[in-house]
Amino acid sequence: MPPYDNLHDALELVEGVLGEATADYDPRRVLAALEVLRALRDTLTVWEPQLIEAAREAGVSWAELAPALGVASRQAAERRYLRLRDAVGSDHTADERVQKTRDRRAEEKAVMQWARENSASLRRLAGQISALKGVPGVGKVRRALAEDDAAALLTPLSGVIQHLDQTYPQLAVEVSLVRDHMDRVRRETHERRQSSRAGSSS
Repeated sequence: MPPYDNLHDALELVEGVLGEATADYDPRRVLAALEVLRALRDTLTVWEPQLIEAAREAGVSWAELAPALGVASRQAAERRYLRLRDAVGSDHTADERVQKTRDRRAEEKAVMQWARENSASLRRLAGQISALKGVPGVGKVRRALAEDDAAALLTPLSGVIQHLDQTYPQLAVEVSLVRDHMDRVRRETHERRQSSRAGSSS
């Protein structure tokens, strides 16, 4: 374990060693700094996928995550997340991880299809929200409303709900219902895929 328990002291040790003249290096401090750096790297490897998952739960799209992760596209952001998650370690086999990824994509595809089938009601709700003044996230709803695909509305609508609760409770309820429908579609898709796999293996 590294000799320092908090981030400030750990960074101070590393910066202190690097700021010393070569002739003044203390081998024990250099080794301690390397040990601290390894522990920090291991911790960051765990934190990053957890923060990505938190962002996704909060309604942040892969496209919005890409700049924060230092990558150029939504596909690259998703690949980085999968690579980091797998690097942390998992009880699942490689085949199981592939299957989980496929399941997740199937669920998202089903949600997008549901959005397209319910385009009129989603656009009506988004239109009401886009007319609001001074509400954070409304700009993203407006931009998504201008797109041809109603599925583009899902993430901005999910992201704006926290800003509607106090001032526009009825709109917040309607957005909550949209999120409930999305969750139900994901759950039903997941259950169908599980049932299909169980049937094919029996």
